[in-house]
Amino acid sequence: MDALGNDVRRAILRMLAEGAMTASAIAAEFPISRPAISRHLKLLTDAKLIAFEPQGRQNLYHLAEDGFAAGRTWLDQFWPDALTRFRLLAENTYEAGGDA
Repeated sequence: MDALGNDVRRAILRMLAEGAMTASAIAAEFPISRPAISRHLKLLTDAKLIAFEPQGRQNLYHLAEDGFAAGRTWLDQFWPDALTRFRLLAENTYEAGGDA
């Protein structure tokens, strides 16, 4: 999940959540170079979070549902332990000022 560790990549994902875009349209939204945007797009593509379809001389980028599903499956492994700890905390906490 290193792909999500950068503000620009997270912003790109938010943009693509609104709909598919070309690399040029994505790059126009950032004050960084086009080659830098291309590197971010490659990293997101390699992480299978986005995909692209050729459209003329450009690529049309969109979110890749399979990549997000795999990420969610990975994150879901943490919920049972977290929920157990939360339940234990709730069961062992009393209201301040209450009868103890």
